[in-house]
Amino acid sequence: MKNNLLGMFIIAMSFHVSILSAQVDEEKINQIKDSLYISAVEKKSGKPKVLHAEPLYIDLIRDLGARKGEKEWNVGLGLTDNQSFDEYLALVEYEWAPIDRLGLEVELPFSFYYPVNGNQTAPNNRLNSLKMAAQYTFLVSEKAKTSLALGYIHEFELTDFNSYNSDRLVTGNVYNPFFVGAKRWGNNFHTLVYTGPLFFHHFADNSTYTSWQVNSNFHYMIPGTRNFIGVEFNKEFQKDDFDMTIRPQMRVEVTKQILIGIVTGIPIERENQRFSSFLRLIYEPGH
Repeated sequence: MKNNLLGMFIIAMSFHVSILSAQVDEEKINQIKDSLYISAVEKKSGKPKVLHAEPLYIDLIRDLGARKGEKEWNVGLGLTDNQSFDEYLALVEYEWAPIDRLGLEVELPFSFYYPVNGNQTAPNNRLNSLKMAAQYTFLVSEKAKTSLALGYIHEFELTDFNSYNSDRLVTGNVYNPFFVGAKRWGNNFHTLVYTGPLFFHHFADNSTYTSWQVNSNFHYMIPGTRNFIGVEFNKEFQKDDFDMTIRPQMRVEVTKQILIGIVTGIPIERENQRFSSFLRLIYEPGH
């Protein structure tokens, strides 16, 4: 009897040790994969570059420390639940790096509206603007795993589709200089701040006003993958008004060149906007 119990105990301990060993081996494999992925991004020929997780809703013009020849297509689809109408978003953007550390982008954002809750009216459908942007990474510190960049976005605001024949096509400008600072902590934790003023100029009444964006981000890259989970805190200040939307998100690698980003928007105060969702399809051609 004692021998049987001893044998069962030895078998159980061996099984437990084998499970622990497998877990340790998996952790080591994931660490190796992380190191290889980071090395593949950072150790290519060209100027130094630090791998950072890029937010999915208010994304960057190009990777921080971009290298000449990098390029990317994005297609975005979103839905925002407002008090009196639903807003369906769509965007197409192309970004590329003509030289090391300089990223350029062209974006076409669309909005389509549908009245709800018995309302008979909603804003007219439109191509919101033609957005053109540039971003230059002026500091890359491999030792501190930190990158800093300055950029500028210019938007030519456009009239709605129904007014193309009777109104001016360009209705205003938006001027948006911005700053980006990012740091990676170890291999998997990423933080980033994206901030700057937006200066609006509407041609119809020659009015101007200013708002400030402060977007802080935190992401955790899943060990052994390019996938991550994280959150954006999109904050906007305008005169005496403050709005913030919390956007939990995740990115999933489908193939080596295709990734999908999924975002949920949760406003802290439901003045007009309620919950929202956003899907981003990312295609990275080989370079």
